[in-house]
Formats: sequence, structure tokens, C-alpha cells
Amino acid sequence: MTPSRHAVAALLDDIDAAPDAHALFATTSERLRRIAPFDAAVWVATDPVNGLTTAPVRVENLHEGGCGTYWESELLAEHVNLFRDLARARVPVAGLRAVTGGAPAVSALYRNFMRPRGFDDELRAVFRSDGQPWGQLSLFRSVGRPAFDAAETALLHTLSAPLAQRLRSFAQPGGPVCEQSPVDAVDGPGMLLFGPDGALVSINAEARELLAQMPPGPSTATPLGIDLPLPVWILSTAGRARLTGGSTRIRIRATSGRWLVCHASCLRDAQGQPGSTAMVIEPATPSEIAALVVAAYELTRREMEVVELIARGLPTADIAARLVVSPHTVRDHVKSVFDKVGVTSRGELVARLFTEFQEPLMPRGTVRAEFPD
Repeated sequence: MTPSRHAVAALLDDIDAAPDAHALFATTSERLRRIAPFDAAVWVATDPVNGLTTAPVRVENLHEGGCGTYWESELLAEHVNLFRDLARARVPVAGLRAVTGGAPAVSALYRNFMRPRGFDDELRAVFRSDGQPWGQLSLFRSVGRPAFDAAETALLHTLSAPLAQRLRSFAQPGGPVCEQSPVDAVDGPGMLLFGPDGALVSINAEARELLAQMPPGPSTATPLGIDLPLPVWILSTAGRARLTGGSTRIRIRATSGRWLVCHASCLRDAQGQPGSTAMVIEPATPSEIAALVVAAYELTRREMEVVELIARGLPTADIAARLVVSPHTVRDHVKSVFDKVGVTSRGELVARLFTEFQEPLMPRGTVRAEFPD
């Protein structure tokens, strides 16, 4: 069913007004469910650099048991309708039944996760803006309901960029620097070691402290007697490194407001064979988050170049010489950047973009939701 213009306009208004990512997912889901009914959903924010799951995550009408199958399918088992393929597709939305020609059983997600829970179709979307994936969504329908149709696919396509842009806006710094945060109190980097099968085998005290500062979200209990649930974004980052035999990283904004970097790397034995996976969690440096924050303000590539040179302390004439443009053009770029970031001086601009901010991103709250009867 094609939604009315009024319904779509109301959805877009809600997206634009959402105060944080948790509210964005909750309010959009509630209104979307009235237009394109679904029985369960998974809303995910992603790191725009690599598309890996980050915080926050909202899981609706799905119980804890078996959710690990959902998170592992993209990395380890699935070859159908992958999020990373949708992120590059012309239309970043697709239904499972539609792409498999009505034969969803070719999908490992369908066989191992959906069918045992009575789901018969999935519509998934990547929230993409300027080629970067800022989030993703899975909507599930139970057996007996019709498959997701072209109109519902088109609706999510319409919502993809606005949702991405709103998620991107939440990467903007939120307030002044505090004297100290819990992240500052951690003595060193957090270290986690995962075995060849992906199970956590050891962890240091610093990692426990940093994990305690992660935003709320779905987690999985660790085996081997380590009494600590691991957020899904930690597991997916370690899983990507294990699967590729290389390294990967994500950025997470802690509940203190500080950004953390989680860097996973696959270790190899003397014969060069992949084995365990090591992860380091530590506070992000300004350079680690600069690109993310700059993207949040929707600066152009040239404006980013100007900002980087301003941060180095270069005057207008030197910036013009470096970029082979006129000083007047540089001043135009600087004015545009000031307008977008909401500052009035170069010093304020550098402080806004390159200072590690401390204000809490959002209050702790429930992220696992059940639909009302």
C-alpha cells in the first residue's frame, strides 16, 4: 500500500525533530509501523567509515535468545542481501523474498534466525547520506502476512537519507569540556583477547571499566566463565577482523560523552595462519574523531581542507597558496564553515571540531522494546 503524502510528511517531521538516536529509532518505528506493518525490527547505528555496528541499537519484539545468529549472519554466514552490498547499491533497500525470487530459504539468516521464529520476510535498509552508511534497519513480517512490496521499499528509500542525516547530526559535539570524566580515570588501554572460535578468553581491568561506560544496547554473555556481557558492536568488530584476517575499528561515544576507539586485529602464528583476535579499547584522540565530527556538520571536501589548514594555524594567504585559490575564495569557505558549525572565530572553530567533548550523549535507558498488544 502506498502511504499518503501526509503520512510521509509526518514521518519526516518526526525524524527532523528527534532529540537523540534512541528517540529517532523509537518514534520513527512507531509511526512507520502504522504505514507499513511489521512484527519485529532491529534498528542500528553504524560507523560511517566501515559500516560496522556501533551504538545505539534498538531491538523490537525480539527476545534475547538466538539474537547472536542475527548479528553473526552478516559477517560469517550470509551471502544474500548483505548490508554492505546495500550500502553501495543504487537503492539501499531490499526485501528478502523479492531478491531471492520468492525462495528465502537460500538465506542463512532465514534458515537459522527467521524461520525458527515464525518470520517469513525481511525488509532491510541502509541509512545513507553522501555515500556514507550511518545506520541500518531490518523489518520482519511473520508467516501469513504478505511480503514487503515495492511501495514499502520505496518508502524506506525515501527515509534513508533523512535518517542518515539525522544520525550524522548527533555526531556533533554537545557541550563544554569538563574537568574529568570516567574515561580519564582509566589508567591504560582496555585489552580483550578472543579465541579462534570468537569466544572471549581474557580481558584486563581497564577493558572492564571502559565496557561499563558503553551506551546501553543488546549484548551477549561470554563463555569460559568470564562474567561479562559484550555489546554486539564489540562482537561484530572482532568478528570482522577474524573473518578478514586483518584489522578493523569502530568509534563509540561513551555515556560520559567521550569517544572511544575499539581496534581489533587478527593475530597469526609462526606459520602465518590466523588464530586469536586482539582488541584494544581506548579514548579517541581528536584526529580519530575529526572526520566523523566534520561529516556531522556537512562540510564539503574543500571546506574540510580549509578547516585542517586552519587547525594548523595557517593564515588566509598561506591557505590560499596551499590550495592554489585566491584569498577571497578562502574567506568565502571560512564564512561557510562558520555558518555551518555555528561559530564566529577560528579559535572557536578549532575548539568545536577538535576538542574531546565531555557532555553525556544521552541518558541510560531501555533499548529492547516490545510492541503493545
